[in-house]
Amino acid sequence: MSKKPPFPPKPRTVLMAVFEDFQILDAAGPIAAFEIAARYAPGAYQVRVAARAPGLVASSSGVRWPAEALKGQTKIDTLIVSGGNGTYGAMQDSAFVAAIKRLSTRVRRTASVCSGAFLLAQAGLLEGKRATTHWRRAPLLQKAFPNVRVDADCIHIKDGNVWTSAGVTAGIDLALAMIAEDLGERIATDVAREMVVYAKRPGGQAQHSALLDLDTPSSRFAELNAWMRDHLHEDLSVDCLAAQAAMSPRNFARAYAAETGVTPAKAVERLRADAARAALQQGASVQDIAERTGFGDPERMRRAFIRLYGAPPAAMRRTLR
Repeated sequence: MSKKPPFPPKPRTVLMAVFEDFQILDAAGPIAAFEIAARYAPGAYQVRVAARAPGLVASSSGVRWPAEALKGQTKIDTLIVSGGNGTYGAMQDSAFVAAIKRLSTRVRRTASVCSGAFLLAQAGLLEGKRATTHWRRAPLLQKAFPNVRVDADCIHIKDGNVWTSAGVTAGIDLALAMIAEDLGERIATDVAREMVVYAKRPGGQAQHSALLDLDTPSSRFAELNAWMRDHLHEDLSVDCLAAQAAMSPRNFARAYAAETGVTPAKAVERLRADAARAALQQGASVQDIAERTGFGDPERMRRAFIRLYGAPPAAMRRTLR
């Protein structure tokens, strides 16, 4: 008996939708990931680029890409909409938005990179769904489309057959997640290695970490903050941190709060919660995560999560999957 081939003989067609003034990396990142996946799994994917009208489409960098017409596209497996500075103009293009909406009914999944989420929302594809976009644009997305459940803290989100992702390089994470779903984790990992990116950056991982929030332009305590992140399971009391910073506890506490805007205790809590939130997707128990990140016990971690995120770890684990 002959063995069944591991991959379908017909490639899955990925269509990248672009518009004038699109962000080139929003499109190029996912395209590269699918291209490389097709090397590891021959025949798995083919990628096309389309716009409202066929021809050269100028990106925000000035580089012009050849594109097919969106109208008339058939047998598309995955539709991905790029983001970029031209998103607002594309939202006003009723024909472009209508084409996105029409194609979305004929594909297995629809996705966006960065501000491309605004185009999916404009087409009515995010009504009642969880979605993300670049953290800087998330408040505007929520204000413009109040029926969308915007989560600015995620790298990418899958809700039903609609996927959204954060800014620029998050499009690569999105593509890797799709490749893992289609072809398995091993090939997705091979693609990530080839691209020299994280093999699996969790979709629920925060777009920007507490460590970045704590580091101000002067970065007086940047080295200490990095040390804190690497020693979360240890004693991080004010006395301990002051000793690490070679300062008296009283002077350290005052200077740290003035520099970062939060007390040392609050900074430690944010760093621990940041690490715990990222660990929730990895399958470890809440008890284990609480111990590894320095909370000590699940109840203490639960209270911190409710303060910082408005939900306990168990609830967040369900939404981050």
